[in-house]
Amino acid sequence: MACRISELVIDAEDPGRLAAFWCDVLGYVELAREGDGSIQIGPPGVGFGGAQPTLVLNAGRNPRLGKLPLHIDVNATDRDQDAELARLLALGAVPVDVGQTGEESWHVLADPEGNEFCLLRTQLKSI
Repeated sequence: MACRISELVIDAEDPGRLAAFWCDVLGYVELAREGDGSIQIGPPGVGFGGAQPTLVLNAGRNPRLGKLPLHIDVNATDRDQDAELARLLALGAVPVDVGQTGEESWHVLADPEGNEFCLLRTQLKSI
């Protein structure tokens, strides 16, 4: 028997803002809102335990020190990488320079709170 990733937890100064951003990016919906301010989002009609992990945006104001050792990679499902990059930038993502050469097949971006993620080239099928 093995494990699989069921959810990813991200500390956020403004969980509502990040939940809205990631819902737009991933096509997710809000699944739950807890009394402590945390918000869980996930695929519509599936929720926790489906093929895709849910995201939990935890309310917290603990500043990060240095680069996070983990980041999210995303792939477009219904358009090419250039079109998806334009969409993500319009949603509020910003380009991040982490020392790229310009020859990479991915784009490094940050969400509205500065969490880095990468947009990969390969277009995937929707689940």
